[in-house]
Amino acid sequence: MSTATPATLAEDEPKYPLHDAAGEGKTQLVESLLSSNPKDALKKDDDGRLPIHWAASNSHDAVVDLLLLVKGFDIDETDGSGWTVLHIAASTGNDALVEKLIKRGADVDQKNNNGQTALHFATSKNHLQTVKLLLANGASARIRDRRSQLPLHRAAAIGSVPITKLLLQHNSPINTSDISNQTALHHAMAEGNGDVVVELLRAGAEQEKKDDDDKFWWELAPSDRKVVQYVKQACKAEGIKLKIEGEGQD
Repeated sequence: MSTATPATLAEDEPKYPLHDAAGEGKTQLVESLLSSNPKDALKKDDDGRLPIHWAASNSHDAVVDLLLLVKGFDIDETDGSGWTVLHIAASTGNDALVEKLIKRGADVDQKNNNGQTALHFATSKNHLQTVKLLLANGASARIRDRRSQLPLHRAAAIGSVPITKLLLQHNSPINTSDISNQTALHHAMAEGNGDVVVELLRAGAEQEKKDDDDKFWWELAPSDRKVVQYVKQACKAEGIKLKIEGEGQD
């Protein structure tokens, strides 16, 4: 015979069993819990998350499919940080889920609490196909987050030429400064991403903007300066005029 008291049993019970099962991808348990208490799918846990947010975070697509069928579920419902299921799917590069959510009417331009959209996240994580999918379905490349950064700033920082090209093709501003007055050109050079620097210069990026530290883009180069030499040589080969003060073009 068990000696556990009712209080002990209560303490051992999970506070949010459906959330736990969804996050762990336990499809059959999720089905059982939904059958018993379908409204639990619309309850938020201490992180402000629904079970579907946890399922999407761990790419448990079968569980997500079950939770999408729950009556009363808002496709654009956010968690405590303002993340929707689409934000999560874009961040994880789950293109099948991204497409499914868009078909269900998810807002491709919805912002989280930091002003970031699904396109910001897909770009930051270098999910090229996700970026293509979002842009093809009307996502704007012109939205700034709370740091005044566009997805283009992130593409420049991670060094993705393909994403940089895509964003520019979809009307991303090229010379927008963020909260530190840094343009995408500043970010690309600061991270040593010479290929993106050249791509931005090829597209007509302004070269004479200074950031809050009174620095031009070329002054943010890594200390070995190899990226500066690369940019100079590449621009010379393509006939792109540089305005790098004190360094002259070879």
